[in-house]
Amino acid sequence: MLWIKRLLRRRYNYNGIILCALVFFAIGATAFCMVANSKESAKEKARAEQLLKGEGKELNSVAAAVKKVVEEKRAEVSSVYPGVPIGTTEPKDDDKVVYLTFDDGPSENTKKILDILKEYNAKATFFITGANKDCRSYIKEAYEAGHTIGLHTNTHDYDKVYASDKAYFDDLAKVGKVAKEHIGFVTCFIRFHGGSSNMISAKYNKGIMSRLVESVQEKGYQYYDWNVDSGDAAGCNKGEIEENATTDKMNHIMILFHDAQTKEATVEALPAILKYYSEHGYEFRAIDRSSYVCHHRVQN
Repeated sequence: MLWIKRLLRRRYNYNGIILCALVFFAIGATAFCMVANSKESAKEKARAEQLLKGEGKELNSVAAAVKKVVEEKRAEVSSVYPGVPIGTTEPKDDDKVVYLTFDDGPSENTKKILDILKEYNAKATFFITGANKDCRSYIKEAYEAGHTIGLHTNTHDYDKVYASDKAYFDDLAKVGKVAKEHIGFVTCFIRFHGGSSNMISAKYNKGIMSRLVESVQEKGYQYYDWNVDSGDAAGCNKGEIEENATTDKMNHIMILFHDAQTKEATVEALPAILKYYSEHGYEFRAIDRSSYVCHHRVQN
């Protein structure tokens, strides 16, 4: 402050000098406060960040716990319970629902289909086989995306699957094991090779389908046929699949598709089919225990 004393010895306007000094002091004090506040703010920010981190960890823990409960419940309601009925063949509601079902996967086409379904926010059901071990990761990916995993066959050979009742259930147990390895449980939803109305099974075992449709339900499974056939199993092209798979004549529609490696036409046709049903007010659902059950008339 020596420079102020020197100024006071001279004949200057004291009021102006005092004012300048006060201004200088005010500026200095303000600067000091800003620095102090800045340090305090930094401390407060650091404390807040610590709290947020702690709360974030707690929220993550809660979210993880909720997710675990949801997954356990989902597994519980989709597991096999002998003697417990599943679904209804005569739905009472007027909801417009499409059940997209895919047989014969997984394959690389399964991944392509999953990406398309995600784009349209559509859920589906995949009836898996024991084929293509390199693609089995898509089973878990499909399940975690909210789709349903069902059982088709392990070998997918008519002569082996329908050689006897025991042969059928041995094969079902093997594909059930594949499902369990990837989603943690054996699912209760199944689709017969060729559907319940297939006649090829008669070549290997007379009357086997009539027996199996009863016994699978007694053992806690439910089988699902279809009321709309996309025609992709017969080698239809993209346009034909689109035409075959689109109808507004029913409220509860269960469409047969295939996601095997050779079904590129199905992948190509799927966006147009999803767009059609979306525009016609349908909801895409995955099969669950309360879903519509489509059964064919058994012919063997």
